Amino acid sequence: MLMFFSMTTLISLVLAIVSFWLPLISPDTEKLSPYECGFDPLGSARLPYSMRFFLVAILFLLFDLEIALLLPAPWAIQLPDPILMIIWASAIIILLTLGFMYEWLQGGLEWAE
Repeated sequence: MLMFFSMTTLISLVLAIVSFWLPLISPDTEKLSPYECGFDPLGSARLPYSMRFFLVAILFLLFDLEIALLLPAPWAIQLPDPILMIIWASAIIILLTLGFMYEWLQGGLEWAE
């Protein structure tokens, strides 16, 4: 147990020290700006967002939630009826794949029109 704690402490200290030496500090106007997101800080604040931005964000969240739903799948295989789990996991994957193909074919993922 003592070896475990000492190795953990050693690795933590090494990573903390390396994290201070490793980054290159080269400030420029964009890094010093409070708006690093790519928006012009001097432009109008009333410009509307692109709906494509929201579509890609929603698709990202949807597929991120898919992974969260499928994460317990390896443990569920050990249940008495694993076929039911495989059917539900396959249904989720098929439904999301069909929706993704529909969006792709409709041109919803294209940034330029």
